[in-house]
Amino acid sequence: MVYQTPYPLPPIYTKPHLTTHQDDPSTQAFLLACLTAGGGITGYARTGSIPSIAAGVTVGALYGLGGLRQRNRQPYGVELALLASVILAGSSVPRAIKTMKPLPIGLSVVAAFGLYRFGTLWNGRVMA
Repeated sequence: MVYQTPYPLPPIYTKPHLTTHQDDPSTQAFLLACLTAGGGITGYARTGSIPSIAAGVTVGALYGLGGLRQRNRQPYGVELALLASVILAGSSVPRAIKTMKPLPIGLSVVAAFGLYRFGTLWNGRVMA
């Protein structure tokens, strides 16, 4: 026998949640936006490097715009986040291979995660 409540339950109790905020691609895009923009600002604060702040804030803005468009169900959100990952990978992977320093390696890992996550989303959308 199933217990019936005398009042309707809120949707949180009636539907199983299959995804969490960590699985949401827009949340991941916002996280990558914060990481890259924060890294660019930190690089500028530590060394006074204008290219660090310009690249970090630009890539962070692309991730943020992609996440915002995904959250609002507008077109080209995944593509913008994938573009940001391609730009980040194109600038950090060669430096990581050349210098073997921790910062370019970390940026390469962030770029690889973005390439994997948004690349699989884009590939599923194009192939389906």
